[in-house]
Amino acid sequence: DVQLQASGGGLVQAGGSLRLSCVASELTRGDYAIAWFRQAPGKEREGVSCITSGGGRALWGDAGQGRLEISSDNAKNTVFLQITSLTSEDTGIYYCAGMTRRMCVPDHSRYPYWGQGTEVTVSS
Repeated sequence: DVQLQASGGGLVQAGGSLRLSCVASELTRGDYAIAWFRQAPGKEREGVSCITSGGGRALWGDAGQGRLEISSDNAKNTVFLQITSLTSEDTGIYYCAGMTRRMCVPDHSRYPYWGQGTEVTVSS
């Protein structure tokens, strides 16, 4: 069975950095896309970034430009999301989601596999 497990969240001061991890058992053995979504308090879940097994990457939204970097270590079945210069806008629960296609889309309904989420709180 495909399982995703997100970790790495926590309470961080503004200006700090975090690296979120998503361990995706089984999924990384073939074609895949793994995306990170963020759900801020009182808001809808929105796409943050995505990576495919072919090395394709997507970054959604202007706020993350220059601050977010997605990467993967297929040997460890893990996708990472590095976030630097954290602001209060980064606060939320971060979910990793996957599909068995090389297709990055910001529509969360397109991803059949989901991790449990990891919470990020940025304090000012």
